[in-house]
Amino acid sequence: MISISQITVRYQETDQMGIVHHSVYPIWYEVARTDFCKKMGLPYSEMEKMGIMTPIYEVHAKYKMPARYDDILSVETCLKNLTPYRVEFCYRIYKDGALIHTGETVHVWVDATHFKPLNLKKQFPKVYLMLEKTIENEEIFK
Repeated sequence: MISISQITVRYQETDQMGIVHHSVYPIWYEVARTDFCKKMGLPYSEMEKMGIMTPIYEVHAKYKMPARYDDILSVETCLKNLTPYRVEFCYRIYKDGALIHTGETVHVWVDATHFKPLNLKKQFPKVYLMLEKTIENEEIFK
């Protein structure tokens, strides 16, 4: 499954050069990831109510072209990899149809109460299966 989210660049997200600051992209990843979960049928807020959290373990980003104030961007998100202990998302950001940015985030599954690692496949098999069905072939998402 590939989810598409729209982002309009706000003035506060740009630097003195008028270009989106590099620190903003992970925030957009979160917006897109949240949309992905909603479209999948399991909003992140529901996962939290179940006792599941996904703190970030790694972030990777490639800045190909700049985005500027008031640009309308499309963020494509897919689930690239899933294990009982981790999940990896990929992001492609487009401006006017041109690819301007790619990124990935790796998250770990933890218990919301104690922040201890959890085996999602064992403790929440329905959630794991739901996520597993959305995984994209890595070759498609390059």
